[in-house]
This record gives sequence, C-alpha cells and structure tokens, in this order.
Amino acid sequence: MARQRDIHDLINEYKMKGEPFALATVVRTVSVTAAKAGAKAVILADGRITGGWVGGGCARDAVLKASREALADGQPKLISIQPDDLLKDLDLAAGEAKDGVVYAKNSCPSKGTMDIFIEAVLPSPPLHVLGASPVAVAVAELGQRMGFFTTVFAPKVDHPSFVVADELVDGFGLPEDEMENGFIVVATQGKGDKAALEAVAKVSVPYVSFVGSRKKMAALRENLISSGFASSSLERIKAPAGLDIGAITPEEIAFSIIAEIIEFRRRGQRML
Repeated sequence: MARQRDIHDLINEYKMKGEPFALATVVRTVSVTAAKAGAKAVILADGRITGGWVGGGCARDAVLKASREALADGQPKLISIQPDDLLKDLDLAAGEAKDGVVYAKNSCPSKGTMDIFIEAVLPSPPLHVLGASPVAVAVAELGQRMGFFTTVFAPKVDHPSFVVADELVDGFGLPEDEMENGFIVVATQGKGDKAALEAVAKVSVPYVSFVGSRKKMAALRENLISSGFASSSLERIKAPAGLDIGAITPEEIAFSIIAEIIEFRRRGQRML
C-alpha cells in the first residue's frame, strides 16, 4: 500500500508550481463527526481533492462548492455543516449566510456539526521587469516585497545589480506562451529600449508600461512601426509608467509604478 503523501509537502509542491488550490481546515466539531478539528484537505480548481481529508459525503459537496467560490474570488470562506434540526433552530436554510458564515446541511446519520475554514492559495502574480536601470532595480525590489513573482530580463552582465529578484533572465526574451496574467515594466531607460519594446510587442498581457516620456515613447513607436510592427501591438503600452504622484527618484518612480499595477490588478475586486 502506497504511503499517503504528507499534505504539507503537497502544499509546497503546488506553491512551487504556481498552481492555485484551496486549503480546507476543520476548525471545530460538535458531536460525532468523521473528521476532527485540525484535519485538512487540498482541493484543486477542477474539484479534485488531492491530499488530506475533511470528512466524507456529509461534508464533501459543501467543501467543494466553497472551494470553487474561494478560488474564483480569492476570498476565504467559513462554512458550518449542521443537521437539519439545528439549522431550523437557527431559522436558517442550507446555503444561507449569517455573520460571515455559510451554513450547509449535514444529512448523515451522525448529525454532527463541522465548521470548516477554506482559503484560496493563489500563485503570486508575475511581474516582468525589462532593463537594469536604477528604476528597474527599484521596481524589482518593491514588486517582490508586495507579493509579485519578479522576473528580471536584462543582459547577464547587469544581473549583479539585482540583489532582490525571484528569477534573472539574460536578455529580453519574454516567454510568449506564459504571459496571460503577467505585468510588464520596461525600464531600460536608453539601454536597449527598442529591443525591449520589440519583445513586448510580441506578447499579450493585461498591463505593460514604459519608463519614459510620452514624446520618447511616440518616437520609439514610430520607429517600430516603420520596422514592421503593428501599431495595435504598441498602442497598449502606457507611457509614462506609474501614477502621477510627482515622483522624481528611482524609488519614488518604482512606488508609483507598483501602485498603478496594484490599482489595475484590484480593479473590480473592491468591496463597497
């Protein structure tokens, strides 16, 4: 019989792979329940429970439903699975929520109660920084501190400038098939501007910005169009990068850029 994998090893594996999953943890039980407080399970986006256990059919449907919702909106869920008579005492029906708790019906003969906390573990959003300017260094450092998986694309000779970065890549070769959810900041500042923008023009990302003036970006855009690049692939590049906060130093400019990326990323997720 194969040894069951340690759930913590499984969690670390999914984190390393950047695969989203939900972690369900039993936080309280009352009366007879199959799983006890502290039991955990890992649920993938497709509904598979790949490790751990938080009970059988009495809890499964409610846990999977809450896990799907948590992975969809990124918000934690607390569900309380209770027998029908206790739900009636609370004047609640299965599926209703009260004070941040979603209630579900336990139809098993044991008639126990289980409270289960479910959290979405989502991969760090990828931030791609092109260039090795002081602004690029500051963006990479601040981006990592703000929870982004930061990859720097710059000539190898410039890599020692980056004390903080998750990954360093020689040159501007962006991975064209892995950019759907990425954020790109071109901070070459005169050292490889056109080569970096050529790389950016070949990928599709939600956000891409250029550290430079509108006038400079317009000149580079015309140059690239004359070289055969479609104007539509360049018009989405925002210049200058960052929010207009009057930033002057590399650190201030980096702050304005990361703030703009966070605002862009969180758009539509704010609670009223």
